[in-house]
Amino acid sequence: MTDRLDAQYRLRLAEGFLREAEQDFGSQRWRSCVDNAQLSIENSGKTILAIFGPAPRTHQPTRELQDLVEKGKLDPSLVNRLSQVLPLFDEFGLEEHFKTDYGLESDYLLPWELYDEEDARKAKRAASQCFELAKEVFEFYFPNPQP
Repeated sequence: MTDRLDAQYRLRLAEGFLREAEQDFGSQRWRSCVDNAQLSIENSGKTILAIFGPAPRTHQPTRELQDLVEKGKLDPSLVNRLSQVLPLFDEFGLEEHFKTDYGLESDYLLPWELYDEEDARKAKRAASQCFELAKEVFEFYFPNPQP
Protein backbone atom coordinates (compact mmCIF):
# COMPACT_ATOMS: atom_id res chain seq x y z
CA MET A 1 0.00 0.00 0.00
CA THR A 2 1.04 3.57 -0.54
CA ASP A 3 0.76 6.34 2.03
CA ARG A 4 -2.22 7.63 0.05
CA LEU A 5 -4.02 4.30 0.14
CA ASP A 6 -3.23 3.75 3.83
CA ALA A 7 -4.48 7.22 4.71
CA GLN A 8 -7.54 6.86 2.51
CA TYR A 9 -8.35 3.52 4.17
CA ARG A 10 -8.13 5.11 7.63
CA LEU A 11 -10.26 8.06 6.50
CA ARG A 12 -12.92 5.66 5.24
CA LEU A 13 -12.83 3.85 8.59
CA ALA A 14 -13.21 7.14 10.44
CA GLU A 15 -16.15 8.11 8.27
CA GLY A 16 -17.84 4.73 8.68
CA PHE A 17 -17.53 4.78 12.47
CA LEU A 18 -18.79 8.39 12.55
CA ARG A 19 -21.81 7.36 10.49
CA GLU A 20 -22.50 4.49 12.90
CA ALA A 21 -22.14 6.85 15.88
CA GLU A 22 -24.76 9.12 14.30
CA GLN A 23 -27.09 6.16 13.75
CA ASP A 24 -26.54 5.00 17.34
CA PHE A 25 -27.35 8.49 18.62
CA GLY A 26 -30.58 8.52 16.65
CA SER A 27 -31.48 5.14 18.17
CA GLN A 28 -30.55 6.31 21.69
CA ARG A 29 -27.77 3.72 21.99
CA TRP A 30 -25.52 6.00 24.04
CA ARG A 31 -22.73 3.52 24.84
CA SER A 32 -22.54 2.34 21.27
CA CYS A 33 -22.50 5.95 20.04
CA VAL A 34 -19.53 6.78 22.27
CA ASP A 35 -17.78 3.55 21.25
CA ASN A 36 -18.15 4.27 17.53
CA ALA A 37 -17.21 7.92 18.02
CA GLN A 38 -14.03 6.84 19.82
CA LEU A 39 -13.12 4.56 16.90
CA SER A 40 -13.80 7.37 14.45
CA ILE A 41 -11.56 9.74 16.42
CA GLU A 42 -8.79 7.15 16.62
CA ASN A 43 -8.92 6.49 12.88
CA SER A 44 -9.04 10.21 12.09
CA GLY A 45 -5.74 10.59 13.92
CA LYS A 46 -4.32 7.56 12.15
CA THR A 47 -5.40 9.06 8.81
CA ILE A 48 -3.15 12.04 9.41
CA LEU A 49 -0.28 9.85 10.60
CA ALA A 50 -0.61 7.47 7.63
CA ILE A 51 0.07 10.36 5.26
CA PHE A 52 3.61 10.48 6.63
CA GLY A 53 4.25 6.77 7.17
CA PRO A 54 2.76 3.65 8.76
CA ALA A 55 -0.02 4.36 11.24
CA PRO A 56 0.94 3.14 14.70
CA ARG A 57 -0.99 0.46 16.56
CA THR A 58 -2.49 2.66 19.24
CA HIS A 59 -5.89 3.77 20.48
CA GLN A 60 -4.47 7.19 21.38
CA PRO A 61 -2.37 8.79 18.61
CA THR A 62 -1.89 12.11 20.44
CA ARG A 63 1.88 11.82 20.99
CA GLU A 64 2.54 10.84 17.39
CA LEU A 65 0.40 13.74 16.13
CA GLN A 66 2.31 16.16 18.37
CA ASP A 67 5.55 14.79 16.95
CA LEU A 68 4.40 15.70 13.42
CA VAL A 69 4.07 19.31 14.53
CA GLU A 70 7.29 19.39 16.57
CA LYS A 71 9.33 17.86 13.75
CA GLY A 72 7.87 20.29 11.21
CA LYS A 73 6.31 17.56 9.07
CA LEU A 74 2.81 19.02 9.08
CA ASP A 75 2.29 22.05 6.88
CA PRO A 76 2.16 25.21 9.05
CA SER A 77 -1.26 26.10 7.63
CA LEU A 78 -2.68 22.98 9.32
CA VAL A 79 -0.95 23.22 12.69
CA ASN A 80 -3.50 25.54 14.32
CA ARG A 81 -6.42 23.30 13.35
CA LEU A 82 -4.66 20.23 14.71
CA SER A 83 -3.81 22.06 17.93
CA GLN A 84 -7.49 22.88 18.41
CA VAL A 85 -8.64 19.25 18.28
CA LEU A 86 -5.56 17.54 19.71
CA PRO A 87 -7.06 17.30 23.24
CA LEU A 88 -9.92 15.24 21.80
CA PHE A 89 -7.51 12.46 20.83
CA ASP A 90 -6.54 12.21 24.51
CA GLU A 91 -10.05 12.55 25.87
CA PHE A 92 -11.36 9.80 23.61
CA GLY A 93 -8.29 7.58 23.69
CA LEU A 94 -7.36 4.30 25.30
CA GLU A 95 -9.26 4.78 28.56
CA GLU A 96 -12.50 5.60 26.76
CA HIS A 97 -11.96 2.64 24.43
CA PHE A 98 -11.78 0.25 27.38
CA LYS A 99 -14.70 1.87 29.24
CA THR A 100 -17.05 1.55 26.26
CA ASP A 101 -16.22 -2.15 25.96
CA TYR A 102 -15.69 -3.27 29.56
CA GLY A 103 -17.19 -0.59 31.79
CA LEU A 104 -15.51 0.14 35.10
CA GLU A 105 -14.61 -3.29 36.38
CA SER A 106 -13.23 -1.91 39.65
CA ASP A 107 -16.69 -0.50 40.46
CA TYR A 108 -18.65 -3.30 38.76
CA LEU A 109 -20.29 -0.78 36.42
CA LEU A 110 -21.30 -2.08 33.03
CA PRO A 111 -20.60 0.05 29.93
CA TRP A 112 -24.32 0.73 29.47
CA GLU A 113 -24.46 2.24 32.95
CA LEU A 114 -21.75 4.80 32.21
CA TYR A 115 -23.12 6.81 29.30
CA ASP A 116 -26.08 9.08 28.73
CA GLU A 117 -27.35 11.30 25.93
CA GLU A 118 -24.98 14.17 26.77
CA ASP A 119 -21.95 11.86 26.71
CA ALA A 120 -23.02 10.54 23.33
CA ARG A 121 -23.65 14.05 21.96
CA LYS A 122 -20.21 15.20 23.12
CA ALA A 123 -18.46 12.14 21.64
CA LYS A 124 -20.30 12.47 18.33
CA ARG A 125 -19.37 16.16 18.11
CA ALA A 126 -15.72 15.35 18.85
CA ALA A 127 -15.69 12.60 16.23
CA SER A 128 -17.13 14.99 13.65
CA GLN A 129 -14.45 17.61 14.41
CA CYS A 130 -11.63 15.05 14.18
CA PHE A 131 -13.00 13.58 10.97
CA GLU A 132 -13.29 17.01 9.33
CA LEU A 133 -9.68 17.74 10.27
CA ALA A 134 -8.48 14.38 8.93
CA LYS A 135 -10.37 14.99 5.68
CA GLU A 136 -8.88 18.48 5.38
CA VAL A 137 -5.33 17.20 5.96
CA PHE A 138 -5.84 14.30 3.54
CA GLU A 139 -7.14 16.63 0.80
CA PHE A 140 -4.27 19.05 1.44
CA TYR A 141 -1.64 16.39 0.80
CA PHE A 142 -3.60 14.44 -1.83
CA PRO A 143 -5.62 17.11 -3.67
CA ASN A 144 -6.37 15.08 -6.79
CA PRO A 145 -8.79 12.17 -6.62
CA GLN A 146 -7.47 8.82 -7.78
CA PRO A 147 -9.30 7.00 -10.58
